[in-house]
Amino acid sequence: MEEREIVWTAPALDDLDDICAFIARDNPAAAARLSSRVMSAIERLTHSPESGRWVPELLPNKVYREVIVRPCRVVYRREGQNVLVVMVFRSERLLRIGRLL
Repeated sequence: MEEREIVWTAPALDDLDDICAFIARDNPAAAARLSSRVMSAIERLTHSPESGRWVPELLPNKVYREVIVRPCRVVYRREGQNVLVVMVFRSERLLRIGRLL
């Protein structure tokens, strides 16, 4: 199977940075662990991009998938042979659909 390239959008990287910065105020080690867990989970998509679940709020639209890395949801889509990470948000928050379309 062909390996896919992971492409992070600037907003998705900003999302992850903001979440980790907030956590780091109280627990820098936890923030570093979260960042590492998110990157590892997304890196696995290079070999199996269909492994994430469809984003339930968007069904029946089957364009966006997500990987859950508590407390985050990482939303991505296939773009050609690449995996495009478009959003990271805390799972207790609502999905801002307008950022995806």
